[in-house]
Amino acid sequence: MSLKDKKITVTGGKGFLGLHVVEKLKEYGCAHFDAISSSDYNLINLDDIRRMYEDKKPDIVIHLAARVGGIGYNKENPASLFYTNLIMDTQLIHEGYLRNIEKFVAIGTICSYPKFAPVPFREDDIWNGYPEETNAPYGLAKKMMLVQSQAYRQQYGFNSIFLLPVNLYGPGDNFDPKSSHVIPALIKKCIDANLNNEKEIVVWGTGVATREFLYVEDAAEAILLAAAAYNKSEPVNIGAGFEISIRDLVHMIAELTQFKGKITWDETKPDGQPRRMLDTMRALQEFGFRAKTNLRDGLKKTIDWYYASRSEEQ
Repeated sequence: MSLKDKKITVTGGKGFLGLHVVEKLKEYGCAHFDAISSSDYNLINLDDIRRMYEDKKPDIVIHLAARVGGIGYNKENPASLFYTNLIMDTQLIHEGYLRNIEKFVAIGTICSYPKFAPVPFREDDIWNGYPEETNAPYGLAKKMMLVQSQAYRQQYGFNSIFLLPVNLYGPGDNFDPKSSHVIPALIKKCIDANLNNEKEIVVWGTGVATREFLYVEDAAEAILLAAAAYNKSEPVNIGAGFEISIRDLVHMIAELTQFKGKITWDETKPDGQPRRMLDTMRALQEFGFRAKTNLRDGLKKTIDWYYASRSEEQ
């Protein structure tokens, strides 16, 4: 379908990924979209969800809103992460079905995959084991959107799709050390150490775990390609198709930020899932998505953005 004339509501539309999705909607020539945030509607509250649907009357919902965080945040908040994501997602899909909207684009998480899924992760392996323990409550809550999408398509013919993006990074990311993910956390550590003339940074874990990272603008492109062209309930990985060890990532970020001090590994802290990398063939076959931004270039853009944002705050 063409998105240009559709009324589109983007939940979490003022967040990190949401801002980039909104920019892509503009590039696509879409004139009828609303980017909403928790300050507009509390999507854990059913009355607010109903009010959102009545106010916006969307043809398509792109559901990006989520409560998320890094390993530490997940360990400290497993119950609230499970409840808030599960209740928000379930009610949004159900109310969308009741209003007969044309399409619901559900954004899941790579944290839904089993801890020891074969690498690269293939969509067919998503049920073959339990997620890594530190983020299992979050990952399982988000995975329930897949169950709901498939059940509602089977029983009601409701057009809901489920995308599984890998770890995102880029300009506008969350740099709050209490809840940030690994790339912004490491960038902040290195830049703060430089500015404060500190000769050492401490990094969680052993550094042997591997991760895959997708530049946020590429993720936004994938979401809109899927919104326009994909109409099945089978999950689809959204990624860049590579993996890098956390140790190598730290050294790359240290080089790009010109941090020349000591890197100390706190091995009392968890590594999280041992390896993460996606098989991205389904996204290429179904709606022609392939990531364009390599990691080094994406990191440079992210670091430049962070420097600029710090300057604006001062």
